[in-house]
Amino acid sequence: MAMQLKRPPHQPVPRYRAHTGPAILAQGFRTFFFAAGCWAAIAMAIWLGAMHGAIALPTGFPPSLWHAHELVFGYGVAVVSGFMLTAIPNWTGRLPLQGAPLAGLAALWLAGRIVVAISADVGPWIAGTIDTAYLVVLCGFVMREILAGRNWRNLPMPAALALLALANALTHIGGELGVYGLRGGIAVLVVLIGLVGGRIVPSFTRNWLAKQGASELPAPFGVIDRLMLALLVIAMALWVIAPLWPGTGVAAGAAGIATLIRLGRWRTPDTAPEPLLWVLHLGYLWLGIGLGLIAASPAWDVAPLAAVHALTAGTIGTMTLAVMTRASLGHTGHALTADIWTSLIYVLVTAAALARIAAHAFAPHYVELVDIAGGLWFAAFALFVIRYTPVWLTRPKSG
Repeated sequence: MAMQLKRPPHQPVPRYRAHTGPAILAQGFRTFFFAAGCWAAIAMAIWLGAMHGAIALPTGFPPSLWHAHELVFGYGVAVVSGFMLTAIPNWTGRLPLQGAPLAGLAALWLAGRIVVAISADVGPWIAGTIDTAYLVVLCGFVMREILAGRNWRNLPMPAALALLALANALTHIGGELGVYGLRGGIAVLVVLIGLVGGRIVPSFTRNWLAKQGASELPAPFGVIDRLMLALLVIAMALWVIAPLWPGTGVAAGAAGIATLIRLGRWRTPDTAPEPLLWVLHLGYLWLGIGLGLIAASPAWDVAPLAAVHALTAGTIGTMTLAVMTRASLGHTGHALTADIWTSLIYVLVTAAALARIAAHAFAPHYVELVDIAGGLWFAAFALFVIRYTPVWLTRPKSG
C-alpha cells in the first residue's frame, strides 16, 4: 500500500536510513499503530471498569468524558500520527522519522495518556499542557516537512493537527468549551476520513478491480467529490457549534446523501471477495449513516449520542482499522489480502458499533448493550494487536 494522497512527479520516494534498532521504531506506522491498538483496548477496559465502579481513575474528567477524550485524542490521534509519519516521506521525498526521535515522540504521546489519567492529582493545567504539547510538536514537524518538500497539496494535514490541538486544549479547559472541544476533535477526524478516505478507497478499489480484469471501475474524482467534501466540512462545523439546530440537520442530511452517492460510484458490491477492500467501503458507509443520524436528531427525536457513536465507533473505528491493517501489510511486504483473523477484527468492530448505537434505542437494556459493545470493541483491538505485532516486528525492507 502506498500511503499517500499524491506526490509531485519530481519527488522520488526516499530510501529509509539503515536502522539497526528495534523494528518497531523503524517506521511511524509500526510505533503508533501498535500504540493505538493497545490504547483502544486498554482505555475501553478501564472505562467499563469505571462505569461499574470497579476502577476509580484519578482523572479530573468525569469517567464518560475521559472515555470519549481518550478514544478521540488518545487513540484517534495515534492513528493519525502513524498515518502521517509514514505518508510524509512519500509526499515530500524526505527521509522519515526513525529511531530515537520517533521514540521520543511516542513517549510524549504516552505522557499525555498518563497525565490525563491522573489529572486530578497533577492538576488540569499540567495535564492539559503536556497532553496538548504532543499535537503541537507533531504539527510543527509535519509543517516543517511539507514546507521543506514544497508539498503544498498536503497543507490541510498540519492544519488538521492544529485544529486537533485547539480542540484538545478546549477539552482541558472544561465546561461548555470542553464540550465544543470534544465535538471539534470528532469533527476533524471525520473530515480527515472524508478527505483521505475519499482518495484511497476508490484508488485501491480501482487498482484491485483492474487486476481482476473488471470492465467497470470506480468513477474518477470530480465535481461530486468536491461538493461532498464541502458539504461535509459545513455540516461538521455546524454540528460542533449547534448540533441540534435544524439547519445543522439539513446540512448533515445533504452531506449524508452526497456521501452515499459518492460511495455508489465506487463499485462497492464488486469488492465483496476481498475484506481488505470492502471494509474501507463499510467505513465510508458509516460516515453516511452518522450524518444521517445527525440529520434525524432534531427532526425525529433520535438520540444525539446515537449519531456520535455512529461517527466514532462506526466511522472512525472501522476506517482506522481498515487503514491500519492494510498499511501494516503493504509497508512490510505482505500480501494485500485479509486472513480469517483480520476479517474477524472487522466483524467485531462492526458488531461493537451496532451494539453501541442499539443501546440508545433500547433504553431498558442500555447497560447490557454498552457492556456488549465495549467487550466487542476490546476484542477487536486486542485481536488486532495480537495479529499485527509480528507484522510490525518484521524487519523493514531496504530502499
